[in-house]
Amino acid sequence: MSLEAVLDFMSNGVTRLSAWQVFFYTLAVTHITIASVTIYLHRCQAHRALDLHPVASHFFRFWLWLTTGQVTKEWASIHRKHHAKCDTEEDPHSPVTRGIKKVFWEGAELYRAEAKNKETMEKYGHGTPDDWMEHNVYSKYSALGVSSLLVLNVLLFGVIGITVWAVQMLWIPVTAAGIINGIGHYWGYRNYECADAATNIIPFGLLIGGEELHNNHHTFATSAKLSSKWYEFDIGWGYIRAMELVGLAKVKKRAPEPKFAKGKLEADFDTLQSVIANRYDVMAKYAKSIKHAWKEELEHLKDKAQLEARFLKSSRKLMQREPGKLEAPQQQQLIELFQHSKALETMHNMRVELGMIWERSHFTRDQLLHKLQDWCNRAEASGIKSLQDFSLRLRSYA
Repeated sequence: MSLEAVLDFMSNGVTRLSAWQVFFYTLAVTHITIASVTIYLHRCQAHRALDLHPVASHFFRFWLWLTTGQVTKEWASIHRKHHAKCDTEEDPHSPVTRGIKKVFWEGAELYRAEAKNKETMEKYGHGTPDDWMEHNVYSKYSALGVSSLLVLNVLLFGVIGITVWAVQMLWIPVTAAGIINGIGHYWGYRNYECADAATNIIPFGLLIGGEELHNNHHTFATSAKLSSKWYEFDIGWGYIRAMELVGLAKVKKRAPEPKFAKGKLEADFDTLQSVIANRYDVMAKYAKSIKHAWKEELEHLKDKAQLEARFLKSSRKLMQREPGKLEAPQQQQLIELFQHSKALETMHNMRVELGMIWERSHFTRDQLLHKLQDWCNRAEASGIKSLQDFSLRLRSYA
């Protein structure tokens, strides 16, 4: 082979693609990788939200071995521990305890460190692949896949293939370990007041396969579908539904969707069961009722109480937060606010009482039903329109 031919090969590889073609190829293969992570590692293996046909399962395993070197048991174990110990000192990668910079920039290192924890692997690694391929190829030679990919990229694209490979190697550490585990517990919006700090980064789950909807996921961890509002889009769920249509996947679990009986005026056992099963939806709707009550009280607070704008702004945010998560200074601020608005005090106290209905596991069904009915009666007698409207909606859960 002549020197000219060698230089041409190093510049263009066997494909001789243009720079733009290589760019779009890189976008495509990294998207397949993130789809493999969210569908196979996350929703199928870690949470058992769906079953995959062996053909699909083996493809995802091979692709992840080739593009990430990720071992299924390690990923699933660490993620399950993250949910079990979320935002505590035992959480392998929480920005709440370790700091956002640490998790964002060193998320992959945190994964590797936890993967060496034998106790984590033994306690949380059950049900992951345990066949010949796993023991003799994927786990035993986890670095062979990414090394082979480097050689393949150079053969395909020439020297620029090294850049393509570097992007592929950084894609999961940045998007999954950094953005989802870091920003997804630090910044964003929340549909539900789940027990940890998980947030939805944006409502359009495209770039990271739907994992952007992290608050939804932590609220309903075993759901195969991560979107919950009409304006949210989970592309990973779209792929799962397409696979289900051709027999490559079977959805096992989805988040509960509340049903309502129109014209229902009395809370009964069906209402109680539905309210408890859909408690996150109930509290999300109650948070909206608080917003309406705040708007109704705002002019009164401005004109008569003459409270500072900064105080009102921060108090509005505190009213939206889970009461049990408020620290002493924040509770004191709300007490000061309530001196000027009995309606907001009632909304706050009724929220606390409503949450206690599904926390009282030692009560009988009859006792819980009585408390729910009593709550509705007091809400409707309160004279607060937002509370009355919410109570009527609450009665119709079925």
